[in-house]
Amino acid sequence: MDVREAYKRKLISIPEAVAMVRTGDSIGVAMAAAEPPGMLSALGTRRDQVYGVRVFSALLLKEYDFFLDPSMRGHFLLESWFYGPSERKAHSLGTVSLIPSHGRDWGWRKALYDPPRIFWGTACPVDRHGCFSLSLGVGYEQALIDAAEVVVLEINPNLPRTYGDTIVHISRVDYVVENPQPLMEITPVEPSSEDMAIGNFIAELIEDGSTIQLGIGGIPNAIAACLTGKQDLGVHTEMFTDGMVDLWHAGVITGRKKTLWRGKMVGNFALGTSKLYDFIHENLAVEFQQGRVTNDPHILGRNYKMVSVNTALQVDLTGQVVSESLGHLQYSGTGGQVDTSTGAQFSPGGKSIIALRSTAKNGAVSTIVPELPPGAKVTLTRSDVDYVVTEYGVAHLKARSIADRVRQLVAIAHPDFREELRRGAVKNGLTLPVPGEQPGSVAF
Repeated sequence: MDVREAYKRKLISIPEAVAMVRTGDSIGVAMAAAEPPGMLSALGTRRDQVYGVRVFSALLLKEYDFFLDPSMRGHFLLESWFYGPSERKAHSLGTVSLIPSHGRDWGWRKALYDPPRIFWGTACPVDRHGCFSLSLGVGYEQALIDAAEVVVLEINPNLPRTYGDTIVHISRVDYVVENPQPLMEITPVEPSSEDMAIGNFIAELIEDGSTIQLGIGGIPNAIAACLTGKQDLGVHTEMFTDGMVDLWHAGVITGRKKTLWRGKMVGNFALGTSKLYDFIHENLAVEFQQGRVTNDPHILGRNYKMVSVNTALQVDLTGQVVSESLGHLQYSGTGGQVDTSTGAQFSPGGKSIIALRSTAKNGAVSTIVPELPPGAKVTLTRSDVDYVVTEYGVAHLKARSIADRVRQLVAIAHPDFREELRRGAVKNGLTLPVPGEQPGSVAF
């Protein structure tokens, strides 16, 4: 096969790609920094020709009118596995709906039960062997490519070429469009003093030789900054971040003690700045695998001393973890929290850590609560919780009774709310009498 000729035959314009969308279609779209901005920006031009088109993706980074313009309602529906700022903004418009699902299931279950007719993704230019690299994300993309009737890749020469399960041969691609674009970047959040205190507590829990999973935001960035004194850490994560690059260059991340993919950092998508994208380009120490691999709890559990760190919005006094909603308001999604939290606990010497600041809304409310508000979505059940960390300390809840959990969680709550939490615990019958003391006395 002449690769150059095959490529030329498949090359079309963005308007031609968008014109293929029909009424009632479903379109699977690559996520986050791997999203195809050219085709997504043009999709809204089909409004007057189509209705009932479903687009499924996760964490779209740019704002597209096909779901942010109220006039698109009924024409397009974004079905998202994970909300970001754009999806949250559009939720009240009736143009976006959440797909509840664990990260490990996103691709293959959608392909099995609700396959897309069209797949849109991004890739590096084809190489001389006829292979594209999906570059910044393979969480679910390969499964949707296999399931779709029509596959269109948006080619961007600025994308880093990455290794692992990122390869797509030109024979699996129906069309390509070209759209050289600056890469979508997320500037790392500067950790607050509370974040740094949380980071220090978590760093104490992470032993040398551990394999880590971190997310994005002020707290994960603080954790990375607090790990500079560790040795021979490994990475098995959902998301590659800038903090991991810093730890690699500092000699902290080596992967020498990893059980699986020894010497390699393994994840399923990358989101950060040009520093991260330059680092992963043609880097043999970085390997991308599908979410059904990186997020499989049984695979995670084979890593020795696997430590998963996830953040939360609220934790109640029994240990229920809310990470994706504020009452009825959908904020993010389940993502890989349950996958990585349970997987870490399968690991010999492993730990699952939930991190959150003790207050929200500039200190006006406690994130540790006596009971969850109406509509709150429990992401991690109280039976699956292990460690909870705030800037005030560490609560180890695994195998602990409700009464013990109450004592530990009150102790790491903000001091301004501890008495209120104690009263709530008593009201809800979550405490026990102190042995040998007057009835009505309780231990906190």
